[in-house]
Amino acid sequence: MQYLGYLMILTISLVASSFLIILLSSKKRKNSDQLTQVFICCLICMIFWTLSLILQILFQNTSIDPILFEGFASFGACFIPVAFMFLAIIFARTKIKFRKLYFLLFIIPILSTILMFTNNYHHLFFKVYSVNMSEGIMGPYSLVNSLYTYICVLIGLIYLIQYSIKNSNFFSKQSFLIILGEIIPLVINCLGTFGIIPMNVYVTPVSFTISIICFAIAIFKFDFLKIAPIALQKIVDRISDSYIVLNEDLIITDFNKTFLDTFSLTNFEIRNVNIIDLLKKSNAFDVDIEELIAAINKTKLDDSTITLEKYWKSINKYFHIEINCIKNNDTFLGTLILLKDVTQHNLDVQTIKENQEILIEQERLASLGQMIGGIAHNLKTPIMSISGATEGLSNLIEEYRKSIGDSEVTVDDHHAIANDMDEWITKIRTHLSYMSDIITAVKGQAVAFSDNTFNGFTVQELVKYVDILMKHELKNALVTLNTFVKLDPSTSIKGNINSLVQVINNIISNAIQAYNGQPNKDINFTLFKENNNLVISIEDFAGGLPENVQDKLFKSMITTKGKNGTGLGLFMSYSNIKAHFNGNMSYTTKKGEGTTFYLKIPL
Repeated sequence: MQYLGYLMILTISLVASSFLIILLSSKKRKNSDQLTQVFICCLICMIFWTLSLILQILFQNTSIDPILFEGFASFGACFIPVAFMFLAIIFARTKIKFRKLYFLLFIIPILSTILMFTNNYHHLFFKVYSVNMSEGIMGPYSLVNSLYTYICVLIGLIYLIQYSIKNSNFFSKQSFLIILGEIIPLVINCLGTFGIIPMNVYVTPVSFTISIICFAIAIFKFDFLKIAPIALQKIVDRISDSYIVLNEDLIITDFNKTFLDTFSLTNFEIRNVNIIDLLKKSNAFDVDIEELIAAINKTKLDDSTITLEKYWKSINKYFHIEINCIKNNDTFLGTLILLKDVTQHNLDVQTIKENQEILIEQERLASLGQMIGGIAHNLKTPIMSISGATEGLSNLIEEYRKSIGDSEVTVDDHHAIANDMDEWITKIRTHLSYMSDIITAVKGQAVAFSDNTFNGFTVQELVKYVDILMKHELKNALVTLNTFVKLDPSTSIKGNINSLVQVINNIISNAIQAYNGQPNKDINFTLFKENNNLVISIEDFAGGLPENVQDKLFKSMITTKGKNGTGLGLFMSYSNIKAHFNGNMSYTTKKGEGTTFYLKIPL
């Protein structure tokens, strides 16, 4: 048989194409993607084409006109270039949306098929048909069909080459096979068309058979149809963090779009450029090159991750930079430099800090306002007493003036008047001392947050300050503070008394508010020594803390008072005890009974 070799190759192509269709259409691939679907269309075209030509070879010595088989072959031959073009486009883009405009691409293949079947009536495709192209005479339309075929294959080839250039470091073997599969039929057809090599109708499908083989290897060896390459590139381009990859010669081999956009660079400006040259050339970077090289070399030696914090003034951005070594089985592949843009994070932290300072100041002023209300009430009594004492002294002075020169006024009378004056002065001194203590306490509370002095104070002074500052609030709420001092009152405590008083008063205020205005309630304020620590407990009987706030009580600004609370009190109290006294703060609570807060401070 004259074309036995072609018959064998076409048969192998037919079997291989059929096998691949069965494999790709199996239940395991039931939910196939666009790439798989288009590839199956290519295989179907190949089956039509090869089967028709196989029949043509088998019936070549019969009376059947061979161009009839060419007509059936055109179902595959005319449509496969378009299918190959879509295959390349989808491979490069991952997925496309099929538009109505795409139907225009099938006008030429449909027209070619019709003209091939009806060629004997118009001879637009073949004026004289022959299996050997050199013996046949092509019609005017054959040039249109050939040109359209080349255009489709070239468009697909351009997409593949662009994709390969863009992703030169990912799946290069896979890309090479796909590009090779596109080039082979294009080159063979060009050589045959221009008469450089002898050509017959079986050469083109054989060349496409080689393409199918290339694609098959790409499928089974490099997971061609899993569509990973471009999907991965799409993902890294969408990542908000920038990255670049350097080879062992510090040449930039890969990067993502975020890196380009961040530093206003183009693909051509950085690909295959030495990182040192880029840093020296570009004004966008302000990097200590020696520090960078030292960090890269360190990652090579111990596989460690080097982290740097950098602010680039030229683009007004803050970055957290990570430098990692990429290895495969102890073989160095390159260096990954990841740049995390933390500009917004830094701005948010600064805003939170500023807002927190404002909230703290508001809480401090609110507490101070509350204390001033109590102080005003506490000062009324001594002021009224001093006013009464001055009135009494005035009366005694007037009585003394009248007694001057009076013979009836004896020495004992003078002594009696003096004693009365002395009693009033003693009372004034007592009230003035009490007022002085109040003023000192208020002054200390007003500057408690900013005062970092660590003067010592005694347990007795602490209890006195608490009593002075909380007396009014306790009296108004009809709540009794029961104080139990179970250690030497002269025991010295290191730290700032005003800070500790503020913490204690905040807890007592919370306990008062927990009673929700119920009168005649108790709060136990106990001080005792435990393992060289001063332990202060404040116990209420207001029913315990809600479960939803217990775990967060000292960890964040949370309140049980709704819109009437800021959540700063206990949060700042805990921070205060930790920072100013190197102590600890804890609590126990029991639903339906009450809550006890414990302050433990080293002595």
